[in-house]
Amino acid sequence: MSTAAAAAVPDAPGPIVQLEGVRFRWRRKGPNILTLDGLVVGRGERVFIEGPSGSGKSTLLGLLAGVTVPQTGTVQVLGERLSARSGAERDHFRADHIGYIFQQFNLIPYLGIVDNVVLPCRFSAKRRERALARSKGLRAEAKRLLGHLDLAEPALLREPVTSLSVGQQQRVAAARALMGAPELIIADEPTSSLDADRRRAFVQLLFDECKATGATLIFVSHDASLEPLFDRTLRLAEANQAVGSRP
Repeated sequence: MSTAAAAAVPDAPGPIVQLEGVRFRWRRKGPNILTLDGLVVGRGERVFIEGPSGSGKSTLLGLLAGVTVPQTGTVQVLGERLSARSGAERDHFRADHIGYIFQQFNLIPYLGIVDNVVLPCRFSAKRRERALARSKGLRAEAKRLLGHLDLAEPALLREPVTSLSVGQQQRVAAARALMGAPELIIADEPTSSLDADRRRAFVQLLFDECKATGATLIFVSHDASLEPLFDRTLRLAEANQAVGSRP
């Protein structure tokens, strides 16, 4: 992807996500894991993706993030056809435009809390620029996000990330995904280790941050109680035509 093309992406018209005729399988002669005729997600939408294990949730998120590409069909994010880009180009695009909250957090154990949050700006000049537009420095912006997620206590910020509770680590992972205001936030089961009250509070904080920057949120969860909070739901077991057709 050229620098000019990358810079033009955020102003591209149309939906933020568009999939057409997608077929994905892990092995060349293996069965399809994901078969989706179409999926469109508008800018600023909050979409809840629900489905049991094996319904293709992780596969879909991998395609949306550009980690993998389909054997057939197109995957477009912000008008960019990721399925037509090289692996390096997809990595660059993801660093600039996608914040990912991993189910297992993937925090860097030898970095402090603030340094974990700042990390995306080390890989993306675009996110660094946007972060500096909101605060006087990268660490100040990281602390602002952490404060919104109830992690502003100075003594806590001096602790190693490995000493945090599971719930605190989830919020650090969320702050890292939000750092530098990426246009698309993908959350993979981010509330799985929280109790009901904390789950709703966490989701509301995520909504507030996404609203502040106009980000789109795609949120995967088994927790049906969160579904009413979202604009709409994609039931992947119904939408994925490959489910139930595998040998």
